[in-house]
Amino acid sequence: MKLAFSMPNMVRLKAMGQPWERAVTGADMQRLARHAESLGFAMIAVPEHHIIPQSHVALSGAHYLAAYPGMAFFAGATRTIRVNSCIAILPVQHPIVTAKALATIDWMSGGRLMITFAVGWLKEEFDLLGVPFHQRGARAEEYIQAILALWCDETPEFEGRYVSFRDVAFEPKPVQKPHPPVWFGGDADAVLRRVGRYANGWWPFLTSPETIPARIDFIRSQPDYNGRLQDVFYGLATGRVGEGHVVQTDPHSHPGMSAAEIIDKLGWFKTLGVTMSGLPVPPLASAEAYFDYTQWVAEEIMPAIA
Repeated sequence: MKLAFSMPNMVRLKAMGQPWERAVTGADMQRLARHAESLGFAMIAVPEHHIIPQSHVALSGAHYLAAYPGMAFFAGATRTIRVNSCIAILPVQHPIVTAKALATIDWMSGGRLMITFAVGWLKEEFDLLGVPFHQRGARAEEYIQAILALWCDETPEFEGRYVSFRDVAFEPKPVQKPHPPVWFGGDADAVLRRVGRYANGWWPFLTSPETIPARIDFIRSQPDYNGRLQDVFYGLATGRVGEGHVVQTDPHSHPGMSAAEIIDKLGWFKTLGVTMSGLPVPPLASAEAYFDYTQWVAEEIMPAIA
């Protein structure tokens, strides 16, 4: 079991956010990223929304980074830790632009990119961006195919309804071969089928822990399963956030859990097929206190779950 580093102040969800996080700056995040790397955390993942309608701010907050610039920032601030998204909204940006941004990060970081795509859920965001919400699944299907062609093929070409190209050159290719690890986030059957076709990782959000093994079996049972599913991420506080970011009670997690409780819960997750998790940002006084907390995690939790 590996642990991702929970970077404070990347989102301000009512279900999970702590008041002290609002004072955390980009400079603080740079220091924390280097600290996370020194402690042996596996990755830093950047959430993404581009714009939030006022009707959603109470639950979702308004503060979000763009995933790809955020990932590039953390990659540039560090030397070994991997960078990911959680998630990047695949259908809202042209796949050539997405492929170029991610290949650039992977090439410049020496092969430390991971990417978690999702189709998105906030219709008003799609409307504001001028992307048809009800086409997001079909667009995601084409876009991932186009991205993989650009990353992997010497002379890439693709012909689809939403994107087409031929007689083109695309360099630099990603450092990682055949391409950087691709995950998909989400819970619907269509998402899991997409995981089975293209990905080697799955990041559930609304799936209950108890049902993860059955959903992994579903992925692997698909007739076009690629045989590459390796990672499943489930955060210790994932269950606190419901559909539409509503606040809900999670019987598996609570603030102030002891080391023994955390180790026991992560051990249970491992038996369910989870390979990576993250601890929620706890109630603290400041970013400086978070340095101490994550040091405690590295000393008390990581050796027990390695």
